[in-house]
Amino acid sequence: MKKLINRQPNRYARWFLGLLPFALLLAIYIGASSARLAENPDDPLLPSLTQMAEAVERMAFEPSKRSGDYLLLQDTLASLQRLGIGIGFSAALALIFGIANGAIPYVRATLSPLVVGVSLVPPMAILPILFIVFGLEELAKVMLIIIGVTPFMIRDMQQRTLEIPEEQIIKMQTLGANTWQTITRLMLPQIMPRLLATTRLALGTAWLFLIAAEAIAATEGLGYRIFLVRRYLSMDVILPYVLWITLLALVIDFLLNRWSRWRYPWFHATGQ
Repeated sequence: MKKLINRQPNRYARWFLGLLPFALLLAIYIGASSARLAENPDDPLLPSLTQMAEAVERMAFEPSKRSGDYLLLQDTLASLQRLGIGIGFSAALALIFGIANGAIPYVRATLSPLVVGVSLVPPMAILPILFIVFGLEELAKVMLIIIGVTPFMIRDMQQRTLEIPEEQIIKMQTLGANTWQTITRLMLPQIMPRLLATTRLALGTAWLFLIAAEAIAATEGLGYRIFLVRRYLSMDVILPYVLWITLLALVIDFLLNRWSRWRYPWFHATGQ
C-alpha cells in the first residue's frame, strides 16, 4: 500500500482541494450572515451577498454623483500606480545592491550593516516623518513601500548571490573574466529569477504599507476608500474591496510566476 506521504493528487484533485477551503469559508459566511440578518435585517456587520453585489454595482458601474468618476476603477488605478512604482524601484535597488553586497566583499563590509539596520526599523514608525519630509502627495506613499520592502529584498538578493557555487566563479576567472564580466554574465542571469521570486514574496508586505499610507493621507485609492466608509460601518463596501485587493494580488503574483516560468524555465525545472 502506497504511503500517504508519497501520494500526489492529480490535476483535478488539486483544483478541488484548492477550492474546497474557499467554498467552506463562503458557506460559513452565508450561514452566519443569514442568521444575523434574520434577527435584524438592518445589521451592517455581515451583509448578504445580494447587498455586497449591489454595493459593487454602485461603486464599479455607476458614476459618482459628486465627481462623475467610477470609484472602484479610480481607486484601483491609483493604488496600482503607487504599488507598481514602489515595488519596481524596490526590485531595482535590491538587484543592484544585493548583487554588489554578495559579489564584492568591500561593498558587503560597508553596506551590509546599514541594510540590516534599516531593515529593523519599523516602516510604520517613520510614516509621520515621511509625510513631513515628502508632503502628503504621492511620493510619501511610494517611499513607504520602498523603505518597507527594499532592505529585506536586498538581504535576500545578497544571500542568493553568496549561494552561487564558488566553482563557477573560479572557472570564470580562470577563463579571464574580470569582476564586471563575472557579475553580468554569471551572477546576474542566475539572480534574475530569484529576484522575481523575492518580488512575489514582497508583494504582500507592499500592499500592507500601501493600504496604511492611503488610509492616513489620500483622496483616492483602495485603502482610502476602505477607511473612508468604515466610519459608516459599510461592510457591504469594505468586504468587496478586500476581496478585490486579494484578487489583484493573486493576479499580479500569477503573472510574475508565468513570466518567470517563460523567461527562466531552467530555474523552475530544478523544483525551485
